Amino acid sequence: MGSLMVNIDHVATLREARGINYPEPVYAAGIAEMAGASGIIVHLREDRRHIKDRDVRLLREVVRTKLNLEMAATPEMVQIATNIKPDMVTLVPEKRQELTTEGGLDVVGQSGKLRKTVESLRSAGIFVSLFIDPSEEQLVASQKIHADMIEIHTGTYSDAVNEKIKEEELKKIARSAMRAKELGLGVNAGHGLHYHNVKEVAAIREIDELSIGHSIIARAVFVGLDMAVRSMIELINQ
Repeated sequence: MGSLMVNIDHVATLREARGINYPEPVYAAGIAEMAGASGIIVHLREDRRHIKDRDVRLLREVVRTKLNLEMAATPEMVQIATNIKPDMVTLVPEKRQELTTEGGLDVVGQSGKLRKTVESLRSAGIFVSLFIDPSEEQLVASQKIHADMIEIHTGTYSDAVNEKIKEEELKKIARSAMRAKELGLGVNAGHGLHYHNVKEVAAIREIDELSIGHSIIARAVFVGLDMAVRSMIELINQ
C-alpha cells in the first residue's frame, strides 16, 4: 500500500489563467499536508507556464512533509535544485508544446547526460527519481546511473480504452515495480491516476508512493481541497 504525494501545479495554472497572485500554491500545500499527504510535488517547467521559481523557494520554506521537484535534466534546473535543495528531484522529459508530460525518460538513450545530472544532484544531497515507462531496459539503465528511485509512468494504464488493455498495462506496472525493488530502487508511480482507477495501482505492494495532481485539484473545485485529498487517501488505503 502506497502513500500519496499531491501535485499542486494546477493551482498555479488557475492563478496564471488570470495573471494575478491567487490562488496561492503555498496555501494548497499546507491544506494537502494537513489532509494527510505524504509529500508535495511541483513541476518547474522551462517555460514557467504554471509554477514559478518563487513558488519553489517558498514551498521549500513551508513544506513539512517532503518536497518533490519535477524538472528536466538541464543545467539551469540542476542549478536551481542545488540552490533550493528540495527533499527529492524527479527528472522528467519535457517538450515545450505538450499539455502535460507525455511519456517516460529514455534513460537507455540518454544515459550519459542523465548520469551526470544524477551525480550532480546526489552530490548536493538530493534524492533522485527518474520518471520512466514500465520497461525492463529503462529500469536497468536507471539502476546503472545510480538513481535512488524510479517513478513508473501510469499514463498508458490510465488512458486505456478497454479492460483488456488496462489489465495488460497494470501487469506491466506490477512487474516493473517488483523488478525495481530487486534492483534496489525505490518505487513511485503516477500520471493520469484518478478516483476511479487508483485502487488497482495502490494495491501493488512494491509501490511506495503515488503521485497524483490533476484529478485531486479538479475534484477540489467541487468539494474543497481537504476533502479531495482525504478521499484519495481513503481509496489508496482500501
